[in-house]
Amino acid sequence: MKSPRRDAIRPTRHAAAPQEVRIIGGRWKRTPLVVKDLPGLRPTPARVRETLFNWLGQDLSGWRCVDAFAGTGALGLEAASRGASAVLLVEQDPTLARGLAAMVERLQGGDVVTVQRGDAVSALRQRQGAGLDIVFLDPPFGEGDANEALFRQALQAARQAVHADGLVYLEAPHPWSDDELAQLGLQAHRRGRAGQVAFHLLRLLPPD
Repeated sequence: MKSPRRDAIRPTRHAAAPQEVRIIGGRWKRTPLVVKDLPGLRPTPARVRETLFNWLGQDLSGWRCVDAFAGTGALGLEAASRGASAVLLVEQDPTLARGLAAMVERLQGGDVVTVQRGDAVSALRQRQGAGLDIVFLDPPFGEGDANEALFRQALQAARQAVHADGLVYLEAPHPWSDDELAQLGLQAHRRGRAGQVAFHLLRLLPPD
């Protein structure tokens, strides 16, 4: 789903991306989203999105969301299609950001969806204490300490942007353990696996 950060390590190669994915529920159901042929772009598969939104309860009326590392915008636009009241799509790649803006205009969704070109972690840090309902995280998959640090920074920033009962959704190349999450003040609510992708729905750990 997401584009690689230009200052991060080179992401691992994945199978060729499909030409498009489709929104699977809500008012924009079946709307195609173009998948550009860019390294590291991994749209969240329909079956994973279906599982995620089953977990979330289908109807997101009134929810405030951020889709960081937005890429095709599949997660954020899915949330908006299902009733979210405010969705921010953050994307660093200029080509993808322009494509997102064009899609929002086509859907006439500008009253709900905003596109911001820039660094996802910085955008989340700017929203510390914003009381969001959910942050979607799908950083580029890579190897080594730099990529691991990116995931940790994104999780820390997302945790600080959601309210006490808010949620953080994470896609990663491997499952995150309870101990790893606890170090960041998070706990797993739901977990799943699809091919090379581990996906997690996270809650904040309650204060001691």
